[in-house]
This record gives sequence, C-alpha cells and structure tokens, in this order.
Amino acid sequence: MAKGRKNGLYSGISEELSALMRTGWADTERHDLQLAEQAPYAARRRAALSVRFPGERLVIPSGNLKVRSNDDTYPFRPYSGYVHMTGDQARDGALVLEPRADGGHDAYCYQLPRDSRDTDEFWLGYTAELWMGRRRSLAESELVLGLPCRDVRTAADDLAAASGAPTRIVRGIDPALEAAVTTDEERDAELEEALSDLRLVKDAWELAEMRKAVDSTVRGFTDVVGELSRAIASSERWIEGTFFRRARLEGNSVGYGSICAAGEHATIMHWTENDGPVRPGDLLLLDAGVETHTLYTADVTRTLPISGTFTPVQRKVYDAVYEAQEAGMAAVKPGAQYRDFHEASQRYLAAKLVEWGFIEGPADQAYELGLQRRFTMAGTGHMLGLDVHDCAAARNEEYVDGVLEPGMVLTVEPGLYFQPDDLTVPEEWRGIGVRIEDDLVVTDGGHENLSAGLPRSADDVEAWMARFAG
Repeated sequence: MAKGRKNGLYSGISEELSALMRTGWADTERHDLQLAEQAPYAARRRAALSVRFPGERLVIPSGNLKVRSNDDTYPFRPYSGYVHMTGDQARDGALVLEPRADGGHDAYCYQLPRDSRDTDEFWLGYTAELWMGRRRSLAESELVLGLPCRDVRTAADDLAAASGAPTRIVRGIDPALEAAVTTDEERDAELEEALSDLRLVKDAWELAEMRKAVDSTVRGFTDVVGELSRAIASSERWIEGTFFRRARLEGNSVGYGSICAAGEHATIMHWTENDGPVRPGDLLLLDAGVETHTLYTADVTRTLPISGTFTPVQRKVYDAVYEAQEAGMAAVKPGAQYRDFHEASQRYLAAKLVEWGFIEGPADQAYELGLQRRFTMAGTGHMLGLDVHDCAAARNEEYVDGVLEPGMVLTVEPGLYFQPDDLTVPEEWRGIGVRIEDDLVVTDGGHENLSAGLPRSADDVEAWMARFAG
C-alpha cells in the first residue's frame, strides 16, 4: 500500500472501499499500436554504440522524478542519451545492452509497468496511474519501441546479480541502479562520452525534428512581436508567456529557460527572471527555442528595438554583431575546423572594439589576448539537438577540436554586451546588449540556416516589426 500523506484527511481505507476500487474496470490494453517512426533509427544508434564496447554490459537509465517542493515534482524530462538510444520518454526506465558470446549485444528496456488493478497501488500514492495518468504496458512499449521490455522493479536485483561481463552505467541519472552495479568512474565517463559523440551528426529523422523545432520557434518569435504592446503594458513576463504558449501548442515545451531581456537586462547572458519592464526606446533580447514532442530543441536569438526602430548607437552595435555573425556563418562548412566560425566572429568584433577605442590594438593582438571578451563574454556557438547545449560530454577531439561534417547542427551567436556600470565606454552605450543567433545544419556544399525565416539585418528587422508589431 502507498504511503499516505502525514496530514491527509483520511487515516486509512476500509476493506469495503478497497474491494470497491478493485472491481468494475474495463480492459484498456492497446493492441493497435505501431512501431514508432524513430525506432529504426534508434536501433542503428544502438548498433553503433555496441561496436564501441564489445563484450561489456551497458546501462543507460532514463531518470526519476525530482522533487520541486514537498510532494510536488518537476515535469519529468528523461536523460537525452536514453532518448537517443530508444526514442522513449518514460520515467524510471533503463536501456541495457547485454553482450552476446558471439559478439554484439542484445538490447532490452526496463520500464515501469502499469499499476495492477488487483491491489490498491493504482489509485493510492502520488505517482499512481489514477493520479498521474495511464502508462503504457510492457507489451505496448514493446510494440512502440521495437525492444523487449522488462519490469523495472526487478532491475536493481537483476543488475546486481549479473555476471560474466564488465558493466558500465551512465552516472548521476538513477541512484538506485547506480548503487546496484560495481563499475569504474573513468570507464563510466567513457560511456557518457560515447553517447554524446554519437549525437554529433544527426540522421535524417533528427534533422526533420530540428526543422519542426525551428519552424515553431519562428512562429513563436512572430507571436512575441505581435504582442509587444501588451508586454509594454505589463513586463517581460508577457513575452515569456507568449512564447511559452506557442511552445506548448506545437511542441512539448520550451527547450530551455527563455531569456526575455529588455533594456539593461540584455547585457546579462542568462537572464531568466523575466520580470523587468519593457520600455519603448530600449532593446529586447529574446533567446528562446521550442522543444518538439520528441524533445529536440531550437535555440534562436533576436534583438529587437521595442519602439520598432533602432537608435543610432543601437544600430551601430547591432550592425557590428550582424557582420560578425555573417563572418562566422561563412566559416560553417564541411571540412572546416569547429573553432573556425568562433574565431571569425570574435576577430571581427575585436577589430570593431579596437576601432571604437574600447580596447587597445592592434586587432590581432587584442584577439590573441582575448581582450574582446570583456564585451563578448561567451563563445560564438555550440552543438544543438536533444539538449540546447548538445553533445556536451563528447570528446574534445570530436567536438571543440574537431572538424565539421554534414549533418552536424550548431548555433552561431555572436554578441556584444555593454554593462550598465561600465565606465570604460560612453554613457550612451551602457546597458546595450545585442545577440543574434541562428541554427545551422552543415551540408555537403556548406550550410543551411534553418532559422532563416526570421529577419537578421537591422533593416529587415525593422520592416518585419512594422508588419507584425501589435
């Protein structure tokens, strides 16, 4: 029986209520489910992972619910490596690759089965199906995932008793499963690296999901422009809510905390409080992305003049960032070093800052010393996919020190940020923050800007706002 709430109104249940609750339920097992569109792609990803770890048992958990406050939990979001390898989003699950004696692996998925109607577990407790909603049965999951599925309630004991092969597990995802196995921290980290490496190049199915995410994001930005007058009458919260509505209507949610930064908040790289005023004459830096139902996210930034037109100083900063982004995007092509687009954008901005007299030149020396970083703050982009900063655990030689290949998806996002208390720049520059960010896929011939549906140049932004602003 599920544990009751300490201050609950009911002290227990009668035998009669228990008997009543267990009877009169229809059989809702679904036999019409089809193999998920993603399943064949996930199978190929598992095969690639198998090749990297012959003769070893691999455990990739999905994760558990996390407490937000008391008995309230955060919305569940599974570990991205698990999603990539299975296409599944269930909580309390785990993918296991069991090595075969003749080579390769047998894959199966631990899942939390449906609650039995023969006990009170289905209606008592905060994670029971009658409280949280219907789960798939193990048989249903097998149909959808194309994987044998087992009851996760035996997983810890099964893994603890397993022998005959060394085990690796992704750490920090499921404490109970982690405690059940004896592994080596360094070798476990290599498994997580491999899972990230395998996400660097997206397959055709993933690229289609990325297009969906970006297209929805473009519509979300247009929604925001259409409701700017209401944001002016309220706060940045209106902008956050407007974009979130689109994300929930067309996808799972936002892919990360939206940055809705008006005025001097635009100089804060990760401003997510979103509670400040929206004033005509200021800039709005909106950094947001829709996450699809399959958990792939876009990541786009536009900096918009709230009044509809840039002031001369705002335009000067904006044009510099735009030209830096142009330089960076031109460097995105197969065979180029990953660092090339970052270097191209940063060198351009370093030269501009020297030209304006904000850092000492010559420009090449300023760049080599990193002096531009006082005003550019961050790198110029990152990989994108299931995580907004995708493939974060990948090996350096495959990612930041690697070479671009067709199918890689990344952002190019230079920015300039003049802090409101920075006495090294003229007063009229202080509090101005500008970032422009687009999502690019590397192609055989160069790249494609997936977010090209949103204007980028200052003139185009002003024309777009004149058309849609409300």
